[in-house]
Amino acid sequence: MDQRLRKYLAYGTGAGIEIGPENLRVALLKARPKGVQSLGETVIERFRERPAAEWGMEYAAFFKQLGCSHVAAWVVLPREEMIVRQIAMPGVRESDLEAAIRFQLDSLHPYGEDAEVAFAWKRLGKGANILIGLMRQEALNRYTALFAEAGVKIASFTFSAAVLYSSARIFSDPPEGFLLIREPENGERGLEVYGESQGRPVFSALLEMSRERAASVAASELRLPADTQPELLPELTRSAALNCACPWLTLDANLLPESLRSSTSRARYIPTMVLGGLLAILAAAVLLQSGYEDRRYVAALEAEIRKLEPQAAKVKQLDAAAASMLGRSRQLDAFRLRTKQDLDALNEVSRLLAPPNWLNSFDLMRSTLQIGGEADQAAALLKLLDGSPHFANSEFTIPIARMQNGEAFRIRAQREGLEEK
Repeated sequence: MDQRLRKYLAYGTGAGIEIGPENLRVALLKARPKGVQSLGETVIERFRERPAAEWGMEYAAFFKQLGCSHVAAWVVLPREEMIVRQIAMPGVRESDLEAAIRFQLDSLHPYGEDAEVAFAWKRLGKGANILIGLMRQEALNRYTALFAEAGVKIASFTFSAAVLYSSARIFSDPPEGFLLIREPENGERGLEVYGESQGRPVFSALLEMSRERAASVAASELRLPADTQPELLPELTRSAALNCACPWLTLDANLLPESLRSSTSRARYIPTMVLGGLLAILAAAVLLQSGYEDRRYVAALEAEIRKLEPQAAKVKQLDAAAASMLGRSRQLDAFRLRTKQDLDALNEVSRLLAPPNWLNSFDLMRSTLQIGGEADQAAALLKLLDGSPHFANSEFTIPIARMQNGEAFRIRAQREGLEEK
């Protein structure tokens, strides 16, 4: 959607809630094409220790004071309880994406095959990249019951990466590559890192290391220059409130079951519905005026099509037979090439990861390579692999771990330069 159009569609009132280790941070704002107006913010302290009904009354009083009791909030779940993944699914139809994600769901989280996991996904832009947020079903049920007991209207349980990705695009286009970091506070574990780049549309992680080290690892993952200076992560409550105010402009990656979602009053849609009805009436009048001529033209066109259908059917049969023979020939040629291509990839890995680097696992598949081992500087391996004509889009599948003699790593990369005939 054109950015100017998105800006003029930014209209509504929204509430955002961020679940912290001890407190709930709440923000309420209005979105208009000219910008955002903050209506108020509050902090509900020690919500885990207090009765839900007690802090629920405090929440309701805050919204009533601002005249926004009807607004259902978007809740940002704790980052340390979420797993965020980005996967590529080229060629998969929109209707088949849910089933495709469920098929490989067990490989996206470390909880085990028997664990119940809730997840939400959204496509990033028009490409093949899919953003997925996963959480233990038990934890999600706990928060669902807690907010229901407090009487808080919830429209969405979402996660920080989806909220930040959407809010950065409502009023303007984000830069091609950037990095954001938030320092831990009030008992939070690790630094939350978020970034975007041309090579990786979204990177979101919780890193337990120094700020400088976290910035270096994130820049490496995003293929950004090593001297990229991270900026401060925006307040998630305001970002969630902006998403809540304009849900039609966002990635609504919602883990809350549809039957439990509350909705904000739809009275604001009445002017749009009225204008839409008037537009439909005008369009119908124009169509009726030219309908007769259109029907005559279509009838003549269909008559010509019926005359040519037998010849077209024969041509299709010949094309199908030729395509089948060509496909079989190409398949046989491709099988003969695979052995050489696999050996070239093996030699390239041996050359790139020369001693003192060493591997303890090597998994070479038709389109991907997965390796694990130890190196003096594991972060530099991504750039090294991407610089080879045999590999691209390399990424760490687990965080780098410091060992006695170096850094342990596991890397997944896409194979490049595969010749198919």
